[in-house]
Amino acid sequence: MPCPHNEITIVQRSQRQSAVAAAAYQSGEKLFCEYDQQVKHYPEKRGIVHNEILLPANAPPEYADRNTLWNAAEAVEKQWNSQLARRWVLTIPREIPPDQYAVLVREFCQQQFVSKGMIVDFAIHDPHPPGHNPHAHVLLTMRAIDEHGKWLPKSRKVYDLDESGERIKLPSGRWKSHKEDTVDWNDQKYCEIWRHEWEVIQNRYLEANDRPERVDLRSYARQGLDIIPTVHEGAAVQQMEKRGIQTNIGNLNREIKAANRLMKSIRQLIQNLKGWITELGEKRKELL
Repeated sequence: MPCPHNEITIVQRSQRQSAVAAAAYQSGEKLFCEYDQQVKHYPEKRGIVHNEILLPANAPPEYADRNTLWNAAEAVEKQWNSQLARRWVLTIPREIPPDQYAVLVREFCQQQFVSKGMIVDFAIHDPHPPGHNPHAHVLLTMRAIDEHGKWLPKSRKVYDLDESGERIKLPSGRWKSHKEDTVDWNDQKYCEIWRHEWEVIQNRYLEANDRPERVDLRSYARQGLDIIPTVHEGAAVQQMEKRGIQTNIGNLNREIKAANRLMKSIRQLIQNLKGWITELGEKRKELL
């Protein structure tokens, strides 16, 4: 069955994170970060089968270069706690052919992100053995770009007005105001929209390949299933488990899976008992 996992996070300077480093990690390329004057390179990363940058029409063509793009995205952010990029990890259905992995992700990103003005940098990872865990890493820019190819502010100052449409003066002598986002990309609604659209396009590709499997990104509870969800295992946990080192998360997931198997067996037993009771009732009616 296709794995429904997908994860959205923000690359934040306050967490000592770097968009250049994130791009280097997912692409496998050696990049130089102008912000901290360090080379970002992760040579141990394996299974990177595709890299691609998608630009909206008004983006400078030089942003097709990964090093130029993410250094520019970081340079425009001046705050210590700036949000540098949006990062998304998407599981790709193993049931579709490998030559469609990039086509699937590209189409999704064009429809959902590039069309809104975001620059997309995505990579397809297919770790050894090929086909067992294909997934995409997607980096998205956080600022819109104007018609001249310049980064736009993330927010703008808007003056509050009274009932007469006049600006409101505060005791300090300043005008009362608030900030408004220039784009709505951070709106929580998009998490739900993007998750749904990713589900839809995956199922379209599965159907086009005559596969019976379907992806459902709803939680077990929203699907009405009495199943305990497992905890996501990051790359570090998975590597330790592969080496035979048991981890707290791995042990917890094993317990959850065992509990789910037990509950499934109990539900099946109850179903069998109900059938048996129904059968006894019908036999009783025949004898009366």
